[in-house]
Amino acid sequence: MKKIVFIAVLAVAFSISSQAQKYAIIDTKYILSKMPEYQDADKKLQAISDQWQKEIDNLQAQLNDMYKNYDAEQYMLSDDLKKKREDELYNKEKELRDLQKKRFGYNGDLFTERERIVKPIQDKVYNAVQKMAVAHGYDFVLDKSEGITVIFADPKLDRSNDILQQLGIKN
Repeated sequence: MKKIVFIAVLAVAFSISSQAQKYAIIDTKYILSKMPEYQDADKKLQAISDQWQKEIDNLQAQLNDMYKNYDAEQYMLSDDLKKKREDELYNKEKELRDLQKKRFGYNGDLFTERERIVKPIQDKVYNAVQKMAVAHGYDFVLDKSEGITVIFADPKLDRSNDILQQLGIKN
């Protein structure tokens, strides 16, 4: 899928460049790494993630203890007690999986927090890129940081520092 998108973008880039249109290349990862507000947001997300991971680790430790106790006692337990303990183990495993999914799964709590904390910063960068593109007459701007990879980019086309300057951040 990525190859198809990459080839399509290259085809568009070549056809556009043959018509002498202007383009620029930026590196949003670089831009974001220079923004103190993004660094703060990233630290905040890491702290939240660490807290939730500790919660999951504690639940995993409880589950491990339950398994150790069950393994040690299973030969002395009646069939009814074995079944009850196995049900408890199953429920604890399910609780652990559900918590992992809730915190770190697709559209989980971490995703929601990232959207809440980071999206406004990304929107700020996007608006700066759009403003720069209009002001300089760029027909399109490529991002070389993720997704579609630019194999080679002339450094003089990289306008990441212009975006940082427009955001009031010294590089």
